[in-house]
Amino acid sequence: MDLTLVQRENSILGQDFLTWLWYASEKRDGMFNSKTGQSFALHVEQKVSVQGGEGESLETATVSSPRGELAEAKTGLRTGKKVNKAQLRLEIDQDAWQVTLKADDFGISGLKTPKVDLRDQEDEDPDSKFLEKIYLLEKCVELLDSVFAEFLKLRLSVEWPKATKAVGAWMNQE
Repeated sequence: MDLTLVQRENSILGQDFLTWLWYASEKRDGMFNSKTGQSFALHVEQKVSVQGGEGESLETATVSSPRGELAEAKTGLRTGKKVNKAQLRLEIDQDAWQVTLKADDFGISGLKTPKVDLRDQEDEDPDSKFLEKIYLLEKCVELLDSVFAEFLKLRLSVEWPKATKAVGAWMNQE
């Protein structure tokens, strides 16, 4: 199979996912459930990149807003672009993660985990801080996997055309 075809298909799936995720996070006030049933919040915030076209006519618009106002990116969606990169904030109780997710390869970057308490305690295992950080990284990936699994279930169901209409209606709201 042609590698560029696979990359293009992955990119389309990733763009559909990030576009749906932005829609779903706004419609649900950011509330999702992990595979274990744990509730968490996920919001698209501060930085979104939208892309449309192919080859030399490929256009990308990136919107950054410290207050999370992404109206210009939504305007790009109305013109046929799809989200190709988004900054996400995930929260469980008092813990918060921030990560940028790319549509073309599902790559994550800029991952910030909740702070690990760095105060030394003499009776504490010296590896505990490292293991806590690894746990927090795995937790973020687990939460992202949960929303992606939900998306795939919808994307592969007969409900997908109805979902795309709902996303389209959301895009066209001012």
